[in-house]
Amino acid sequence: MSRRTTKYIKAALSALHYSGAGELLKPMTRGLGAIFMLHQVGPDSPAAFSPNRILKITPEFLDLTIRQTLEAGFEILSLDEVAARLATKFGADKASRPFVAFTLDDAYRDNLEHAAPVFKRYGVPYAIYAPTDYIDGKGDLWWLALEHAIARLTHVACTVGDEPITLPAATVAEKDAAYHTLYWRLRGIDETVARSLVAELCRDAGFEAATMCRDLVLGWDDLRQLAAEPLVTIGAHTQRHYALSKLRDAAARHEIAASVKRLETELRRPVKHFSYPFGDHCSAGPREFDMARELGLSTAVTTRKGLINARHGQSLTALPRVSLNGDYQNPLYTKALLSGAPFALYDWAHSMLPRHEAA
Repeated sequence: MSRRTTKYIKAALSALHYSGAGELLKPMTRGLGAIFMLHQVGPDSPAAFSPNRILKITPEFLDLTIRQTLEAGFEILSLDEVAARLATKFGADKASRPFVAFTLDDAYRDNLEHAAPVFKRYGVPYAIYAPTDYIDGKGDLWWLALEHAIARLTHVACTVGDEPITLPAATVAEKDAAYHTLYWRLRGIDETVARSLVAELCRDAGFEAATMCRDLVLGWDDLRQLAAEPLVTIGAHTQRHYALSKLRDAAARHEIAASVKRLETELRRPVKHFSYPFGDHCSAGPREFDMARELGLSTAVTTRKGLINARHGQSLTALPRVSLNGDYQNPLYTKALLSGAPFALYDWAHSMLPRHEAA
């Protein structure tokens, strides 16, 4: 997301807060609760060029968010409790307090070092979704590798498909533009080819991308340590973190089923919850939602933005989430999002577009 877009969104969230519109709309838009989406949690400040800064929040902001939700009267539930709540008359029990659930994707090492102590301090549950190849130390964090490569390069040259691409990358602005251009081109092509291209750029920049996974992601002993904690739910996140929509039926189903089985074998406990890699409309859809349900998973989460409503009791393998985004580490923004008003207004504005623009 560009810095200009981030600025506009912050202005809109602030307007909802200071105008009182968020509070006014809340009774109609809040729904039953929210599932928070996190990735990395750590104390370091982002560098000037840091396109993946949105994926990292500080332990202090996590602490503040937990306190904020508790003080606002939300229950903090485990994923098992979320599934049970929604299964009760499709979650239509308005007498229940609104809930939040905390989920972290990719099983970064800092989840154990910096996030776990915060959750333990408050005694609240949380879930970590683990891609099994990553836990083996052989996964491919290509979006982070791409950032590190561009940070080291003054220009970027590669071929995507049949198209040669040469981009300047000497200044922070040029690096941001180069990252945004390449990231979305790579998201649109075959996963194996995209990762190979990033690996080549990393070699041009003088480092091996393969080392990043071992440095940044939990190993099996770490994951077992977390799984033994009563507050923690371990969910599956495929084997290789491929966008499932790009795979044929059998391969996509295998990515889900094999990751669940491997986790159950290693952790010696059932694995009933799942997160779709990337998780947007282009990465997971009705086919993948059906697969997760057919494989017996209790819930599966996307990265589609929104709160949980009663209708989600009928689509437990297609749940939206609310991102705790590194660019929005302010309780004002969290409060506005939890009101549900931003999502309702976005949906309304989207519905006003001509069909070809809304698609």
